[in-house]
Amino acid sequence: MRGFGHLEAEIMERLWAWDRPASVREIVDDLNRTRPVAYTTVTTVADILHRKGWLSRHKEGRAWIYAPTRSRAAHTADVMREALGDTGDQHAALLLFVENMDSAQARALRDIMDRTEKGRP
Repeated sequence: MRGFGHLEAEIMERLWAWDRPASVREIVDDLNRTRPVAYTTVTTVADILHRKGWLSRHKEGRAWIYAPTRSRAAHTADVMREALGDTGDQHAALLLFVENMDSAQARALRDIMDRTEKGRP
């Protein structure tokens, strides 16, 4: 995931998928299902994500509880805008992007464009 290190991305993906705040222990336990990772490592990375503004946190007892400050959709939109801004030819990049959409994605884009042009969210 663009903008995140590997473990940062894994943490963010879990929190977005769970759609609820979670403790470091919950994150570690879930990560350990696929690979070993130390509690202290996840604590450090979650703290880094907090300092970067990606996670909010509050204390419950002795544990920090973390939650994303932005949705996955907002992050994805930022990544798309950044990628589009990095190209020298936005028209060509958009054309290739749209040409490679499946029919469901194209319908969704048409619907969004129609609603946006009519002033509806």
